[in-house]
Amino acid sequence: MSATGVDTTGQGRRPNRLGLAAAAGVLPSRRFTRVVERNITVYRRTWVTLLSGFFEPVFYLLSIGIGIGELVGDVTVGGRSIDYRTFVAPGLLATSAMNGTFYDSTMNMYYKLTWAKIYDAVLATPVSVVDLALGEMGWSVLRATLYSGGFLGIMAGLGLVDSVWAIAALPGATLIGFTFAALGMAATSYMRSWNDLDLVTVPLIVQFLFSATFFPLDTYPRAVQFLVQATPLYHGVAMERAFIAGDISVDLLVHIAYLLALAAAGATIASRRLGQLLTP
Repeated sequence: MSATGVDTTGQGRRPNRLGLAAAAGVLPSRRFTRVVERNITVYRRTWVTLLSGFFEPVFYLLSIGIGIGELVGDVTVGGRSIDYRTFVAPGLLATSAMNGTFYDSTMNMYYKLTWAKIYDAVLATPVSVVDLALGEMGWSVLRATLYSGGFLGIMAGLGLVDSVWAIAALPGATLIGFTFAALGMAATSYMRSWNDLDLVTVPLIVQFLFSATFFPLDTYPRAVQFLVQATPLYHGVAMERAFIAGDISVDLLVHIAYLLALAAAGATIASRRLGQLLTP
């Protein structure tokens, strides 16, 4: 360092490239937590809406898993015979995570984006587009985790948890929630009107009914099995079913990798689309 204060050694303080990238909106910063905090503040006044989503999978479990289960009896999965409600419960756990993200990542996002113009106001602050996308996904995932955690507790209370590996079912539900939050936001970013919401809703309903949630995969024709195995909910159901039963194998890594890949793709598309829609 010279007397004039100029660094002549070439070892002066260099700019933090990651910090500059985050400031430019290329990378997420800690400001995404402010978006999550905003959603929490809003739902403090509408907590009944938040609570209502918890009961849907519980009602399905009581009516289908336990009620109809008495008529169905046992089902055979992987050469092993299990009680029908034990078979259905992990599928409903995965569905609970999927549904927990649906409202915020689709209808609520579209409202904020096109009608309320909330995102324009958010971007007037130091929050970047990437922070905004990650914060909205983070809130959706938090909501899905709350639903799934409550449902997992109901399962344990009914004696439907067979292994200590069931502890991993909650992080698994978080991964399912992240995947569907990212895919939901990516799809919603292309919506042109409220009518386009059907293009998001119908695939979710189809997955709920046919992703091996209520029937073993081998009950479908072979051609249909390939279609079922391509859906993200199938991999979520298979993952949760493996955790609950303690059936840990290499297949579990395939399910996790598939969900992670879809989550990364959805998050990337959602961030880029929001950038195109919200920035000049």
